[in-house]
Amino acid sequence: MKVTLLGAAGGEVTGSAYLLQTLDANVMIDCGLFQGRQKLENFNRLPQTNALARLHAVVLTHAHLDHTGRLPLLARFDYRGPIYATPATITLADLILKDAAHIQAEDATRQNRRRREAGQPAIAPLYTPEDVERLQPLYRRLRYNHPTRIAPGVSVRAVEAGHILGSASLEVTVEEGDRRKVVVFSGDIGPRGAPLHRDPVPFEHADLVFMESTYGDREHPSLADTALAARAAVKAAVLQGGRVLVPVVAVGRPQLLLYLLAGAFKRGTLQPFPIFLDSPMAIRATDAYKSHAELFDTEAKAMRRSGELSANLRTAAVCQTAADSRALARKPGPWMVLAGAGMCTGGRIVHHLQNHLPDPTTLLLMVGYQARGSVGRELADGAREVRIAGQIVQVQAKTHVLGGLSGHAGQADLLNWLKSLAASRPRVILTHGEDGPRTVLRQRIQDRFGLSAEMPAYRETIEF
Repeated sequence: MKVTLLGAAGGEVTGSAYLLQTLDANVMIDCGLFQGRQKLENFNRLPQTNALARLHAVVLTHAHLDHTGRLPLLARFDYRGPIYATPATITLADLILKDAAHIQAEDATRQNRRRREAGQPAIAPLYTPEDVERLQPLYRRLRYNHPTRIAPGVSVRAVEAGHILGSASLEVTVEEGDRRKVVVFSGDIGPRGAPLHRDPVPFEHADLVFMESTYGDREHPSLADTALAARAAVKAAVLQGGRVLVPVVAVGRPQLLLYLLAGAFKRGTLQPFPIFLDSPMAIRATDAYKSHAELFDTEAKAMRRSGELSANLRTAAVCQTAADSRALARKPGPWMVLAGAGMCTGGRIVHHLQNHLPDPTTLLLMVGYQARGSVGRELADGAREVRIAGQIVQVQAKTHVLGGLSGHAGQADLLNWLKSLAASRPRVILTHGEDGPRTVLRQRIQDRFGLSAEMPAYRETIEF
């Protein structure tokens, strides 16, 4: 058995993709898009290998683009095998991939106008909406805690990962001849005790573990401290009549923020003010969350059943069209807008940033991971000038980073997730993290469990 890392390795966080090869089967775990720097985006081609051409199955840990965004390329390889995922992940992945294809088509059109003027040949988008549609009949539902045979000699069991709705960690059992080995893929592990989503479920045994390390070098501020600081920052902006700009990935953060705002309005810790969900995909994702409320934590289920969730969000509205979004530029504050893209690399958040970053009454709330080289990372790091869509924008706005709202576990939660597996003395492979966090987490794993974790390079193959 061997596993080749086709992304989220070598110090990169995005592009998760693992090619698992046995004597009898080839299985892909995740098939994500590289995001951030242009250099990384150039990696968004799948290698032309015999193993990929003879792929038996694909399994997804969750729907985010950095775990699903290269799936349509498999359609271009004429892949017709099953894609296993939880029902919520199937719903959300379809939304995310359709949106990605739309954005790529727009980006290609925009670039080709410039290329024509420069006498350069046109470029094609990475994939098209038609490629995304070809995935539809391939999806297969994966139930939590239900071992499922997905390929010759390979079965998988999914458990709650606590990252976003439908997210899963995977226990893959491989039988080769008289050998039986268990390989665990953590996926993205959520923090314990976070609102809305259920807590991650650990495994008890593994021979080989591929573990995320996004925040392996730090702890997030507590949710209580985060909420206090965020409320103070938002309250100050609202009192000044300012705008609150929140760049978000469409799935996970918007739904959590709306839930937390509903709670704050209910308790009176914030007075209601206008909120605009300015992302067609986030609007559809929010509807998907409503359709899978069985995956909420206990408190969120109770709030939804009582009707308090919708009652306390009476000041929230949606921007269905681009015209609705642009109209916010003329709307006096205070108001909050939740808009993509989460790393400020495109989408409707771009014009909000261009319009309002120069205003000192504006508050920029950063609530998710920001990849190196992205505009969001520059803003989170305190840049006072950024280039957005080719325009230099002065930053007079206040920037507030909400570390405690991360969908990723901090160091302590990562170690606690591994704790139940450590007794089986697995080989541990650290992925999905920059080299700084990976290095720190590797040392902590050595100190606490006596396990020598490995830090593989991009396209490295782990033989087992």
